[in-house]
Amino acid sequence: MAALPDRRAMSAMFRSFSVFNYRIWFIGALVSNVGAWMQSTAQNWVVLTQLTDNDPTAVGITMALQFGPPLLLVSLTGWVADRFERRRLLMVTQSMLLVLAIALGMLLLVEAMTLPLMYAFALALGVVMAFDNPARQTFVTDLVSRENASNAIALNAASFNGARLIGPAVAGVMIVAVGTGWVFIVNAGTFLATVVALLLIRSAELVPRAAARAGSRIADGFRYVRGRPDLIVVFTMVFLVGAFGMNFPIFASTMALEFGQGADGFGLLSSILALGSLTGALLAARRDRARLRVVVLATLGFALASGASVLMPTYWTYAATQVLVGLSIVTMLTTANGYVQTTTEPSLRGRVMALYLAIIMGGTPIGAPIVGWFAAELGPRAAILVGAIAGLVSFATGVTWLLASGRLHRHRTRRFGLTLDATRPIQVVGGHP
Repeated sequence: MAALPDRRAMSAMFRSFSVFNYRIWFIGALVSNVGAWMQSTAQNWVVLTQLTDNDPTAVGITMALQFGPPLLLVSLTGWVADRFERRRLLMVTQSMLLVLAIALGMLLLVEAMTLPLMYAFALALGVVMAFDNPARQTFVTDLVSRENASNAIALNAASFNGARLIGPAVAGVMIVAVGTGWVFIVNAGTFLATVVALLLIRSAELVPRAAARAGSRIADGFRYVRGRPDLIVVFTMVFLVGAFGMNFPIFASTMALEFGQGADGFGLLSSILALGSLTGALLAARRDRARLRVVVLATLGFALASGASVLMPTYWTYAATQVLVGLSIVTMLTTANGYVQTTTEPSLRGRVMALYLAIIMGGTPIGAPIVGWFAAELGPRAAILVGAIAGLVSFATGVTWLLASGRLHRHRTRRFGLTLDATRPIQVVGGHP
């Protein structure tokens, strides 16, 4: 009898795979995500060990240049994702990322790469990703029906973090075996998987999109969010954690060096973090919908896990805490992503998601140089502690709003129990008449 509920839970977890278009997209995205994590690992290791003398500040600047454009271009990129066919837009952005990866790899192979050149490539990658990310995130809701949207978003996160489990470890081994240049070349090949998947998707089976009004403006997304205090709270929470707590390349690379590890040890830390991240994404896929309370509690979990990691005395004990860090951060982000997408008016989803992604990624130009400075001047543990404190402030922000909004009540029958009003369910999502 127990086996039947288990099978039902598994079926619910992977229910979006019943859709042909989503299956094709998932496979292509998984391959591409592995390559993207390989490149990210190699890029940060090149900056830290080849282009500088173990300077985490330079890593922070590289991250700032790469993640700054989504913030600066947020008004335009969201409007583009809402206005144009997302499949064609993704084919253009993925092809451009392929070309940039080849150029990076070739420059490294011929030993012509310099730190200013790497900064320029990081900026170029950031500009392309500014258009790619909102289109890619909202394209998922074009593939599945509304009731499966939250599940598809969570499985997308599972793909991203499953790739994170593989990519950094493979990159670490490749860096040691054949050098960093080939990592970028291999990543260029993985972009073809996404392009092929986009070509194979059946256009007739895509979910009809809510048409943007003829007079729709770039600023409509900002006005919509301004009228949704719950979204403002979510955006504030993810900004705090994204800016100061999610600088994992800095944390992992500097802690690996502190424990006397090389590129393979750095890659392994990233993969261990991904193990917890994948678990968090799959657990999110089991839930029927995204709830704000889960975002708040997961933020507390991230703060506690990050704080505990600061105290770890050895490489392996520190690595063990990264499972909990990954679990909590992905639970938070996947649930927040699902909450934003499934409670936003469809015709504005691209602009709202561009703003959401800009806040997460755009926080990096603010937080990464600061965290990098802490790592360089006070050590990596101090930098991680900054992220843990940001997590606590984020948690306090969420709890304060829940109390102020009147959603938290005393339980009717339990003396010391509390109840929390449900957030907006997915059934209310839809275009306004």
